Amino acid sequence: MPALTPIAHAARDASGQWRAPHDLVDHSYEVGELAAVFARDFGPQWARLAGRWHDLGKFRLRFQHYIRLVSGFQADAHIKGEAGKAPHSTAGAVLAIDRFGAAGRVLAYVIAGHHAGLADWFGSLDARLSDPRSREELDESLAAQPPADLLDTQNFKPDLQHVPGGSEGFALWVRMLFSALVDADFLDTERYMDPEQFARRNTWPSLQELAPQFDAHMAKLAATAAATPVNALRGYILRQCRAAALLEPGLFSLTVPTGGGKTLSGMAFAMEHAHRHGKRRVIHVIPYTSIIEQTVGIFRSIFGDAVIEHHSNAESAADDETAASRLASENWDAPIIVTTSVQFFESLFAARTSRCRKLHNIVHSIVVLDEAQLLPPQFLQPILDVLRLLVRHYGVTVVLSTATQPALNTRSYFDPRQNVRGLDSDGLSVREIIDDPDALYARLERVRVRLPADWHQPTGWPELAKELATHASCLAVVNTRDDARALWQTMPAGTLHLSALMCGAHRSQLIQDIKQRLAAGVPTRIISTQLIEAGVDISVPVVYRALAGLDSIAQAAGRCNREGNWRVWARWWCSCRPDQRRQVCCGWGRTPAAASCVMGRAGHWRASAFPPISSGCTTAAISTRRASVHSCRRRATSWLWAFARRPKSSA
Repeated sequence: MPALTPIAHAARDASGQWRAPHDLVDHSYEVGELAAVFARDFGPQWARLAGRWHDLGKFRLRFQHYIRLVSGFQADAHIKGEAGKAPHSTAGAVLAIDRFGAAGRVLAYVIAGHHAGLADWFGSLDARLSDPRSREELDESLAAQPPADLLDTQNFKPDLQHVPGGSEGFALWVRMLFSALVDADFLDTERYMDPEQFARRNTWPSLQELAPQFDAHMAKLAATAAATPVNALRGYILRQCRAAALLEPGLFSLTVPTGGGKTLSGMAFAMEHAHRHGKRRVIHVIPYTSIIEQTVGIFRSIFGDAVIEHHSNAESAADDETAASRLASENWDAPIIVTTSVQFFESLFAARTSRCRKLHNIVHSIVVLDEAQLLPPQFLQPILDVLRLLVRHYGVTVVLSTATQPALNTRSYFDPRQNVRGLDSDGLSVREIIDDPDALYARLERVRVRLPADWHQPTGWPELAKELATHASCLAVVNTRDDARALWQTMPAGTLHLSALMCGAHRSQLIQDIKQRLAAGVPTRIISTQLIEAGVDISVPVVYRALAGLDSIAQAAGRCNREGNWRVWARWWCSCRPDQRRQVCCGWGRTPAAASCVMGRAGHWRASAFPPISSGCTTAAISTRRASVHSCRRRATSWLWAFARRPKSSA
């Protein structure tokens, strides 16, 4: 019986006829070379060898019979032993250990996981490699005599002394290698199995090719914008962003009051920075799916289909996808990606092939973390660690964009378990894009805060609803979905409810309806949870806010008098739930000439000017404008008290 030519895959063409099988030797070489290209900045030799050996187990005669049988390519193929089983991903892993000893464990790890995902480094991987059947798989594969050049290590000597980031960066580096391998494997397999689909990939314009579209859009905006103080400051912010883009890559902060045009100014920074430093793509990371459609809409109006939207809602919204965008969301090879914090950070710590596949395309990108104050405190340390690694070792520029910058520097506490290794712990520094953020806040003053005389006097929902009903248009932001529902039920008919109890599509549609109503001057009362605070571009004359951290209060204020149009004094009330005494505060906009921005004075507050602070908080913790995401929830009462307090000179 003649020897079987080793094949990797078999498929029919559109007419149902069998095409020439995918040659296994060709597939192994192609995956190796493509993986090396993907890993060119962090380990091309590692990736090349992983690609060449990843399907070594397919050379075994058992697998060749198996693939012919299950594909239907050869219906009379015969498999001895366990029917329907022909594992193949362990042979290359065992060979890596044989050739390189303990240093080969990295290769073994990524090869063994290229289908099922990364196993536990300790335990399950050891059990798999020590299984006698794994050794049998390798022996049978070598008995099939794969090409000697394929098995040749090409004088490669694995060196774990130069891993990017050392021991702290080891896990991310391994995931990057894994990403390069699995994406190369997927792509070469797709090139054979579905040539038409493969042809739809890699058709994206570069950021340099998209730059004229962006410049034309911004020029048109400048030419048609009304000559208002707010628009003048937006132009100033834009110029600052373009100038800062010329600086060397690294960590940046973009501290701009709400309504200052951070989205487009941040993109201006990214486009100019990419042109200056050869960055490959822009990844815009947003905390909530409720506002991602808004940002995607802005970018697509400029860049068209070159923008990829990747998050849980988009994965289920097939009507909003094109074939190319669906493919690009698999590995993020498009020039502009808009995604969620969950998608971005979970991918950086993932084990599944589908999650990790995109990681190598984060290298040499610009990551804009929109609403950076919403980074989850419980995961803050690993997030800061991975951001430092990306900046230091993978050519990533990170922009922290928000009106309320969180405190992300290194901090030490009496209890060392509470210590934080900040973004500055590796010799890095966060450079502020805006020359003088405090002066900018002072110039963008549009809202004033007013607090109650008695913090201990509760106000029930009916009383609060009666107060809200006196305003034709207003927004009340509460802290929980139950609170939003309870307050909404006491409001007059026609009041709009917005919370995560709604499905994503309904929520997005309602936000659009709210914008249209407000733009048309239709009276609009809204009861919402905090999801409306992070980047939802609406402007109402009156905003109520339940007691929360300083960052949340400031973000709520950003939905008030956004354009500086209303000529009324601002007020800020406080009430609370009867059962839990949760404070609710309110404010509304006033004329720009006399406005007093919610955040604008915070940098001038003095700790000695504060009233006594409860809950054991220290005044030093609230003596600066930037709130600490790590602790502001715990100190809600004292944060808000400091927030509303003003120096005597501004009274």
